[in-house]
Amino acid sequence: MATSDKVAAVEEITQKLRDSNAAVVTSYTGLSVAQLKQLRRSLGENAQYRVVKNTLTKIAAKEAGVELDEHLKGSTAVAFVTGDPVEAAKGLRDFAKENPALVIKGGVLDGKALSADEIKKLADLESREVLLSKLAGAMKGKQSQAAALFQALPSKFVRTAEALRAKKAEQGGAE
Repeated sequence: MATSDKVAAVEEITQKLRDSNAAVVTSYTGLSVAQLKQLRRSLGENAQYRVVKNTLTKIAAKEAGVELDEHLKGSTAVAFVTGDPVEAAKGLRDFAKENPALVIKGGVLDGKALSADEIKKLADLESREVLLSKLAGAMKGKQSQAAALFQALPSKFVRTAEALRAKKAEQGGAE
């Protein structure tokens, strides 16, 4: 690879690391070209899976301010995640279950280094949409409770005032 090609590759990887929410480093030794295509399709538009050179990726990671050196050994490919990191982590985990040749080495999430175990924990989370819908449901329930409380206060006041008026009228009629 010519020097200008290497410089361009480093710049491209650096830009992908900067533009990504997360990056997951994997070892792909033993996967066929067809399996790699299947993996790329399973990640969808959310992530881009690329085979990278370790030395160039180390330089790019340093330029991007990301710590990946410990994971860049052996055959390496990186999933650059631009969308929901949980969805991409699930895709990689599920593919690795079916194809044990794919090994998740580690990665980065919002600039913080992650181990392979942390990425697997990330994959166990529910998707962003599910978590947001649960939060919205909980908030809606609290709003309903608050609305019921606010409606109960005036009606309780009216009933209390009516009971006091009736008691006064009863006392006034008894005298």
